Amino acid sequence: MEELSEHIEMLQNLLIAEATGGSGDSHQYQALRKEIVGNPVLKDIAPRFLRTCRTLGEFWQFIKYEYKSYGERRQFLWNSFRPLFDKIEGPKAAPSDQSVAVALQKFDPETIHHLWLRAMERRETDPEGAITLARTLLETVCKHILDEHGVIYESDSDLPGLYKTAAKSLNIAPSQHSEAIFKQILGGCTAVVEGLGALRNRLSDAHGQGKKPVKPAPRHAELAVNLSGAVAMFLVSTHQALPPKPQV
Repeated sequence: MEELSEHIEMLQNLLIAEATGGSGDSHQYQALRKEIVGNPVLKDIAPRFLRTCRTLGEFWQFIKYEYKSYGERRQFLWNSFRPLFDKIEGPKAAPSDQSVAVALQKFDPETIHHLWLRAMERRETDPEGAITLARTLLETVCKHILDEHGVIYESDSDLPGLYKTAAKSLNIAPSQHSEAIFKQILGGCTAVVEGLGALRNRLSDAHGQGKKPVKPAPRHAELAVNLSGAVAMFLVSTHQALPPKPQV
């Protein structure tokens, strides 16, 4: 998430300048602040003053009384922003996470990208919820693509059915190819989707459990989320690579 890390650094530097005699861009502050406090991965660890100070003027009124010296203000801001950098740049932030995030944000920043961020966030802390979100992500991607292709589907269709219909509309169903290697790879994608559906039904929080419930571990959630992200990115990339439909 290199771009997001750069924006966090820009915001930190802007606030340091404001707190040490400089003058920041108020519009830039509001835009960067909105990006961070509106990010489901970052909002809960964002500094409290960032959540409460909606303008640079409000931030100045806070910092000038909280710390008297420039050195104290710089140190306070560095410490305040460190959890954000650790979250984005830490060892858990894999390169594949960034690739999927970029692709899904370009495709649908409001719903699909938001689902991906929530799924990533829960891999360690809420494996059951992460597995549910992994399936919801793929269901939503399939429905968005089918909507754009004008393909009718049942609102209560299950994930494997939605995926097969979306794959056929994108010409990536195994039956649409004769080369053995492509049939094998595309068939593997279908098997992954079916497996995600079964994993979700077995391990997630979407269904009631008996006296001895099967509890997923973070590694199960990581597998489910990473697989769903890879398949979602493949679907989106294939959809975007298709030539535009001729205007009627």
